[in-house]
Amino acid sequence: MDNIRLRSFKSSDWPAVSKIYKEGIATGFATFEKEVPSFENWDKAHLPSCRILAEEGARVMGWAALSPVSSRCVYGGVAEISVYVGKEHRGSGIGKLLMTELIHLSEKEGIWTLQSGIFPENTGSIRLHENMGFRRIGHRERVGKLDGVWKDNVIFERRSKVVGMN
Repeated sequence: MDNIRLRSFKSSDWPAVSKIYKEGIATGFATFEKEVPSFENWDKAHLPSCRILAEEGARVMGWAALSPVSSRCVYGGVAEISVYVGKEHRGSGIGKLLMTELIHLSEKEGIWTLQSGIFPENTGSIRLHENMGFRRIGHRERVGKLDGVWKDNVIFERRSKVVGMN
């Protein structure tokens, strides 16, 4: 873990980032997405700040980013979190490194609430969120279909202890 570097990612990193995203899609329990979008479409859906990746040398091991939960200004401090770790690095602590840094960056950007909707069978992601101070705030039944099968979502939230306290 000593050789792992966290940094912001840019459009030129998209081939490596999208490869990891595709691996997440292939699990069937990371997202409702069926295909990796173009960088342009992904870029429009995510905040321009708070996009990071973990790399060792030139090898990208995982990435994390935030997307707005709403375009309404009152939700400007609320974001949805995405964390994806390459299949050969899952369970190695990369997710925790990414999440820790993303929380730090989000607070610097004035974000007071981070949210996640996780498929119940994604136990690794659920454990990560619980270990990082997120709390389970709900369970949405049959919220959407994936390959014709209704899927539930477990909803997690983390409220900042430094932003939005006043």
